[in-house]
Amino acid sequence: MSKLIHNPALAEIQDNSETSATFVVKPLEAGYGNTLGNSLRRVLLSSINGAAVVAFKIEGVSHEFTTVEGVREDVVDIMLNLKNVKFKAHTDNPVELTLEKSGAGIITAGDIQSNADMEVVNPDQVIATIDGEKTKFIMHLVVESGHGYKTIEDSSEDRLHSDMIAIDAMFSPVLRVRYKVDNTRVGQNSNLDSLEITIDTDGSISPREAFEQAAAILVNQYTALAGSTEVAPAPALGEEADDEASELYTPVEDLNLTARTTNALVNNNIRTVHDLVNLTEQDLRELKGFGSKALDEVNDKIAELNL
Repeated sequence: MSKLIHNPALAEIQDNSETSATFVVKPLEAGYGNTLGNSLRRVLLSSINGAAVVAFKIEGVSHEFTTVEGVREDVVDIMLNLKNVKFKAHTDNPVELTLEKSGAGIITAGDIQSNADMEVVNPDQVIATIDGEKTKFIMHLVVESGHGYKTIEDSSEDRLHSDMIAIDAMFSPVLRVRYKVDNTRVGQNSNLDSLEITIDTDGSISPREAFEQAAAILVNQYTALAGSTEVAPAPALGEEADDEASELYTPVEDLNLTARTTNALVNNNIRTVHDLVNLTEQDLRELKGFGSKALDEVNDKIAELNL
């Protein structure tokens, strides 16, 4: 029985709609369904970059606790509607946008003058309603990209223009994440998990992009903690191992080298055959406590392994 933790496989992707997809990950070691499902869900909801309005100004309006002449909604209602406007950012810098509308009618997100840096995702979102035939509505917006939640206090401190009204912003483009864990089996091994995770987004990012970004973020976080330690992975259950790949992750302690040579390698943080074959002969000569006899011994072992 293998002592290694088997890698999972992305077995299936079910597209429920343009903004929703279900990912099936299996087979997983017992207990790993909840381990991966919970960590992916938390990262998906908190750490995927999106864009949102963080400040705005309506010409002729000095503060949010007032009305706009000729407009049905007051400023607070307009502010709440702006929070529902979704953007796709093509820059990390704040972007200033303008909205102009004249005459009676409904003002929607599609009336915002987008540019190459910022794109409106839901143009049908209602922002306000003009009742006056001669009313001219002009609004300036600042849209930022980010992740998680930005409080109104933070938005106030970071305002590009002090005369703008700050808004608290939810940047996450992931609207909902659900996951469930079922049992599965491979051959005679029935103590395995199957993870099914469904992701709904606002359309500024595809579910697959969000899924892959979340996985990459977790990889980066754990890599930073792992230091130089490497753990050889086993292939996904049901797949045949690549013999040469498996040999590359053999610990140097299992190569039957002399104790002095083995200790010299380990003390220089050379722990697997993979680490060893990536070194040139000159690199080996420069290792602390590694003499010519050790070099000859290692060269003979590499030749023996046909690597």
